[in-house]
Amino acid sequence: MDWIPLLSTLTGAVIGITATLVADRNRWRREEARHALEVRREVYTQYVSALKAAGEEMRAVALGDHMSRSARDAAVREAVRGSGLYTASERLWLVGPPQVVAAGNEAFRCLRAIRDSYARGVAVGSAEEAPLIAQRRKAMAEMRRHMRQDLGIGPLGIE
Repeated sequence: MDWIPLLSTLTGAVIGITATLVADRNRWRREEARHALEVRREVYTQYVSALKAAGEEMRAVALGDHMSRSARDAAVREAVRGSGLYTASERLWLVGPPQVVAAGNEAFRCLRAIRDSYARGVAVGSAEEAPLIAQRRKAMAEMRRHMRQDLGIGPLGIE
């Protein structure tokens, strides 16, 4: 019996199966990476949107009339709670890389500082509010920069 044709066929089959398995594994990895990128994009969008919504709601409360300091404090805090920011923040902490989470946390910290100032009665457009707004803008720009970098998108160059 001649073993060479049988060994050649068997070797060809092993090579074919191995190549198929490697190709399937590579395709799976690409799909997983693409899915992870899409999840991060969704989380980043939700987080930035929640930060913006919370800021707008707080500003609206600060511009309104409130009978007491405690009523204003409660309204400002409710504006942040109602924005979905806390849930969006937790999602960011779960899927974001460390530099994005750190930048997001800094933007969140700046928003809380503004919240606390509005709760104390600081007026919108006042000299006391200006540095807080500047810090928040800087933190938001840095956060967006890290998010864009993580998503493989180049810098805007306009912030």
